[in-house]
Amino acid sequence: MTVVTELKEKSAPEITEMPKGLQALISRAGKSKSLPPIHLWNPDFCGDLDMQIKRDGSWFYMGTPIQREALVHLFSTVLRQEDDGKFYLVTPVEKIGLTVEDAPFVAVEMDIHQQDGEQVVTIRTNCGDVVEAGPEHPIRFVQQDEDGGLKPYILVRGRLEALFGRALVHELAPYLQERDGPQGRVVGLESHGEFFVVDTVQNLGF
Repeated sequence: MTVVTELKEKSAPEITEMPKGLQALISRAGKSKSLPPIHLWNPDFCGDLDMQIKRDGSWFYMGTPIQREALVHLFSTVLRQEDDGKFYLVTPVEKIGLTVEDAPFVAVEMDIHQQDGEQVVTIRTNCGDVVEAGPEHPIRFVQQDEDGGLKPYILVRGRLEALFGRALVHELAPYLQERDGPQGRVVGLESHGEFFVVDTVQNLGF
């Protein structure tokens, strides 16, 4: 294939050899974000693309960051994780693999407020998704072996999660509560009537 488009920012690379389905997406970059019914699409696998989502949520193509925000947001609407644990960009006619270092999204903004007598945790991702933690959008916590810190993740849609940015992790701390659980006293976070357990008090060293 020939070059199909060029990112507007001078520092961005040319996108070459782009599958036709993604060419159509690029042509719509900059328009309002919508979520296509990718769960209904079952195209053939067309191979892997040299595209990567870094741990900080930045997208890279052929080793160079994609700096056009509208394009990143558009790609995020056709991102899917399947049963094999791998990530794909899916169009009605193509399925292309890409690499994700950690979670595909990053939670960059958070609001915690009372609603109908319940605490509600709302987050916004770097790709513009806004979700409220609860039964449909659970939060899970992963202990980091290297430094003992915690990595919270929230389910955004499908199997796609957002990793809480470091600043948001600190913002969460005052809202953590202790409760009795099956394994004893636990620490967790409440939202929409759900209690998401971080760990036991004993393991956390409280």
